[in-house]
Amino acid sequence: MNEEKTLSCQALVSPTLFRHLGKLLLILFFFLPQQTKAQINTDRVMLMGRSALYYEDYVLAIQRFNMVISARPYLAEPYFYRGLGKFYLEDFTGAEQDCDQSIERNPYITNFYQLRAICRVNQKKYQAAIADYRRVIDMEPKSKPSWHNLVLCLFELKQWEEADSAVDEMIRMWPKESEHYTLKAEVAMERGDTAACLTLIDTALAVNPYDGQALVMRSSINLQHGLYAQAEQEMDKALVQLPRMAGIYINRALARFHQNNLRGAMADYDHALELEPNNYIGHFNRGLLRAEVGDDNHAIEDFDFVLKVEPDNMIALFNRALLLDNTGDYRGAIRDISAVIAEYPDFLIGYQQRAAIRRKIGDTYGAERDEFKVMQSRMQARAGKKTQPHKTRKKSERDINSYLALVEADTEEPQREYASVYRGRVQDHRVELSPQPIFAISYHRTENSVSRYVPYYKLLEKINAGGHLSRAIYINNVEPPIGQAEMEQHTASINDYTERINTSETAELYIGRALDYYQVHDFESALTDLNRALALDKKNVLGYFIRAQVRCRQMEALNIEEEAQQSTIKIGYSAALDDLTRAVQLAPDMAYAWYDIGNIHFVLHDYTRAREAYRHALNIDPHFPDAYYNRGVASILDGQLQLGLSDLSQAGEYGLYQAYNLIKRYSKQASAIPQK
Repeated sequence: MNEEKTLSCQALVSPTLFRHLGKLLLILFFFLPQQTKAQINTDRVMLMGRSALYYEDYVLAIQRFNMVISARPYLAEPYFYRGLGKFYLEDFTGAEQDCDQSIERNPYITNFYQLRAICRVNQKKYQAAIADYRRVIDMEPKSKPSWHNLVLCLFELKQWEEADSAVDEMIRMWPKESEHYTLKAEVAMERGDTAACLTLIDTALAVNPYDGQALVMRSSINLQHGLYAQAEQEMDKALVQLPRMAGIYINRALARFHQNNLRGAMADYDHALELEPNNYIGHFNRGLLRAEVGDDNHAIEDFDFVLKVEPDNMIALFNRALLLDNTGDYRGAIRDISAVIAEYPDFLIGYQQRAAIRRKIGDTYGAERDEFKVMQSRMQARAGKKTQPHKTRKKSERDINSYLALVEADTEEPQREYASVYRGRVQDHRVELSPQPIFAISYHRTENSVSRYVPYYKLLEKINAGGHLSRAIYINNVEPPIGQAEMEQHTASINDYTERINTSETAELYIGRALDYYQVHDFESALTDLNRALALDKKNVLGYFIRAQVRCRQMEALNIEEEAQQSTIKIGYSAALDDLTRAVQLAPDMAYAWYDIGNIHFVLHDYTRAREAYRHALNIDPHFPDAYYNRGVASILDGQLQLGLSDLSQAGEYGLYQAYNLIKRYSKQASAIPQK
């Protein structure tokens, strides 16, 4: 992205000369052919979109590229840049589809394949990513990032022979690059050839003594072989090159622990948890070390974290029980130990500890029962050789007698990073997996913080132009809160409509007053007026639509769980469905009525009918982001993740940026499903 962020140089001119140049350009523009003007406009919008990418305003950038694509759909670049915006928003599926469009229009640009490949990597579609990287290598044989990522994809698929062959080719082209020898060492390690792995690591370090990854690999091997001092020295060097890798601090803490350097080990766990606050091994082992030095309260906090991640971790639970005993929380300690004994009925140390705690609180009978259990087990046990407890254990080992052993990772997985210039911020504004609200007609227009889809229906324009109502009406699905001033305004409007109705009853006047009642949440009065309006005009589309929205708001306001009232809610939604069905019979092109039908089916958990209704809405308006969004959410809830993500991508493309959080959260689940 460095080239994207390079600002063009601008010539310095005097203000007078600048004004004359501006006038000249304006005159030239006026006499240009229409086609040339359109090209200049789209080029300008394209530049605006790329500027938005630079300033990380990805939603706005996507909107700009949408405009260019609409005007000049035959160009490849707008699809690429729109895909780049989606990539930054972690919509990898949508970004991949845009790259497809770019490649279809121009299959000779390597950037298109590289972006599509990294999108596929993020979806765990490694085989497809390999095809893209090989295509780039065919066009640019010395594209080092493509070779690097190709090898990592082969690693993911455990295709060691192909990976080894690719690394050999990299070493042939770049013999002075130490990282390639490190990659080959990883292949050797995966094949179980430790001797070859060490030889390759030595070669890598001979080429570059500061290769952090090579130092990490050799320190891990030395740690496994018990060469703790040597492992610590190598990790010291590795941390100079890779200071933000929490795993190195975790491993160095183990090396220091085995050398009885508890203070140094504690410091390493602190560093690791600063970098990765949710590191399980860091919390567990720091908890043990804190307990050993008497920092019981902080140790309890560490074990609380472990138990939050793994509530059934009996080893952590027993350690917390010992700490609760030390801090005087005897009841809490007994609770935790009892849970451990229930899981491990022959855990004698547990009975001993519980007996001692029960004596502290005066429960002599309970203590004697625990002590009898211990004595009985010892009398029945045969003499045998005592085993020396290990100082460490693997994370997957759950021997309760190893409760004082520090934890090691089960396997030492290298921390690999794909080479890419495309790096975006994570979308962390969490949203719930629920639909966007119904569209409703009101006297208030909603201003969106991001300029996007503007709801429009021709009937509303006709009514506003006719002057039948006291004020203009709008349709939207985000209604602003009503303040005291607005409340007084609606009350005055209700009185005005009442005077006019007393003079001359018309459907429009009843609908106008119903909307005022609706705004002040007097739903019963609103329904009464709407019933009168529809009695006067049985073909009033607006009357049916507004009556449905009022009924939906009534049902939302109930929001209760009792069975009888649940049936009331169901009846209310059924009546709203009847109204909306009548509305689409009278006005089949009313996309918002179809959308609201979908929302009611959604609330009733009938996702199939909901998706069908949203489909009708999208047939009428293919750029309806809320319909894409809700259909995507309905598909996810119905177990159709890929369909859901595709719709959410469209919703995000058309400006509903909340979709990107859901895409981020559910893409991982979708990528776990085998690709056909």
